[in-house]
Amino acid sequence: MGQFLKARAKAGLTQDAVAERMGTTKSAVSRLESAGKHAPSLGTLKRYAEAVECELQVRLVPQR
Repeated sequence: MGQFLKARAKAGLTQDAVAERMGTTKSAVSRLESAGKHAPSLGTLKRYAEAVECELQVRLVPQR
């Protein structure tokens, strides 16, 4: 299960509830949660994180 699904499950929310909190559609949330070709913006990721009561962290980790 991906991070998006885990966060949504932990928050006890449906895709409909997340979509409502984000001000978007259930299909947009579904696309975001499916690890396909969709490349969401940082703004969209932040809105999703807030909707599922999480903090978005973007990190660059040095290669070894």
